[in-house]
Amino acid sequence: MQQVAVGLTPPSLKAEHHLQRPTPMGGGKRHSSAASTSGKKSRPSPSPPFTADDLTPVLSLLASAVSLSLRFLSDSDLLLLPSQTLSLESSLLSSSFSLSRLLSLLPSSSLQSLQTLALETSPSSSSSSSSWFLRFLSSSSSHGFDPRWIEVFRMSKPSFYLLLQHLSPSLLSDPSSGPPDHKLGAALFRLAHAAPFRGVARRFGLPSPAAACRAFYQVCKAVADQLGHLFELSSDLQRVVQGFTWMSLPNCCGVLGFARFSVEGELKGGSVIAQGLVDSEGRFLDVSVGWHGSMTPAQIITRTKLYKAQHVVLAGGPPVELNGVSVPRYLLGSSCCPLLPWLLTPFKMVDSRSSSSKDSIFNSVHARGMELADRAFGRVRARWQLLQTSWKEDCAEALPYVVVASCLLHNYLIKCSEPMPDEIEVCVKELKFLDFEGKEDEAGERIRDALASHMSLGH
Repeated sequence: MQQVAVGLTPPSLKAEHHLQRPTPMGGGKRHSSAASTSGKKSRPSPSPPFTADDLTPVLSLLASAVSLSLRFLSDSDLLLLPSQTLSLESSLLSSSFSLSRLLSLLPSSSLQSLQTLALETSPSSSSSSSSWFLRFLSSSSSHGFDPRWIEVFRMSKPSFYLLLQHLSPSLLSDPSSGPPDHKLGAALFRLAHAAPFRGVARRFGLPSPAAACRAFYQVCKAVADQLGHLFELSSDLQRVVQGFTWMSLPNCCGVLGFARFSVEGELKGGSVIAQGLVDSEGRFLDVSVGWHGSMTPAQIITRTKLYKAQHVVLAGGPPVELNGVSVPRYLLGSSCCPLLPWLLTPFKMVDSRSSSSKDSIFNSVHARGMELADRAFGRVRARWQLLQTSWKEDCAEALPYVVVASCLLHNYLIKCSEPMPDEIEVCVKELKFLDFEGKEDEAGERIRDALASHMSLGH
């Protein structure tokens, strides 16, 4: 858990930096009459420093307050929201750590009066038999809807246990890091609230923070292995095309978007870039993550599996005839992408005041389509708040797997008809990429013009 370091005076210097008492009235040195008549003020003499005996009662009260607060947190953890619990716990543990260090600076003789004080350094540790998770399960209603499941795990109780059913075979391989339901709960809790492994281990009765870490990555791998079929680009393309038809985008097979995930240091250029293909309902059809933060979308596109497979996937369906032009299946891409026969970008340098021109109409429909990708990535970040944090450089290699697992869980929750909780409905805005400045493909221009003309007829 992140703790705020409080600056404390080293033991060897404490004699020179004691807290000072206020100067008593008339307590300074007497001034000579010559000094008084000169109009110059003499510097008052330093007051005696606080002694260890002076500080002991105050420190005793502070330590008692911290210990009682930690005990309250342990007793009330089922009544508080996860965000409240994590915030209080972080503040109290930092205070406890700083106070313990301050007590260690006092002479041993002064600590005799504090012998009866038991300063806790963490909320009460829980064994697996009395962990917060088991108490949560026993307090959860077996009948009816319990909103706490969505607050804690971002999904209802039925969706949690259905997911556990899918993942259990993959989670039984390492019993040392806990039972499958504890592993899944721990991983979802960390993903949803960016909780530290130390707090996750304590809440779910796992042996150690290291065991919580292993459980987290086991669940991410199990999600990728068992739910990979939820990326439905190849398996359900007809449904995808039908969904975009209602948006005045005939034969469209998805919207291509990009997102950055922050990484500390320069190893990854300060971020990792993800490319995602989204359908009209906000599901991810394909995700490619791990690209260096300095790369442009145009550089990324040509290196992905989607680029290599698009001629097979998109060519599987018939083209449509629009104004005498054959329009094949295609994807939408933003202005940071190159215009290609299968990747249509908006028109450049369109007069925004001329809303009735075919170029403006196309750009307007195109912009509504692109919002689907931004909203999908935004909701993934909002629901799984671990992705909003800046990842340490030595953990950057694991980030792509976590992003893929988060996108698959996003799809799973859409399939289960799980709504976005009201408190996290606000989407995180994606950073914009620079516009592509290269030459536009002529075949792509013809297809885009045909679509623009078709849209303007129905406007």
